[in-house]
Amino acid sequence: MSARKTLQSLTNLEKANGRLEEALNEGVKNSLFIDGAIQRFEFTFELYWKTLKRMLEEEGIEAKTPRETLKQAYAVDWIENEQSWLRMLRDRYETSRIYDQEKARHIYENIVGYFPEMKETFKFLKEKYTERGSESIDD
Repeated sequence: MSARKTLQSLTNLEKANGRLEEALNEGVKNSLFIDGAIQRFEFTFELYWKTLKRMLEEEGIEAKTPRETLKQAYAVDWIENEQSWLRMLRDRYETSRIYDQEKARHIYENIVGYFPEMKETFKFLKEKYTERGSESIDD
């Protein structure tokens, strides 16, 4: 059952990554595009930490909060740059309080910088799951 949930999490994460990439490809034509990209980042980041949490649990590692989850994922070498992911977490929290267009543009620029790392992490997680998940799914 948990293998199926993890597979669904990865599928959802892949779709969210695609939608975020689509938003980032629109550029900064106007504030609506920036707002849309930030909203997609929020959703995608939430899926990342929840997917990591689920996969850690399958390994017998407990993490309750997003910060704990990121630290544990770094400790087991699932994410390469812990500080970058912690900055993503900080920016994710900031997005719920953005009223200033300049701040929104700054976070948008950060998201553009984070996205390659997010894609690489997804690729790693999918490969990791595929390697061990096929055994779990068939059981």
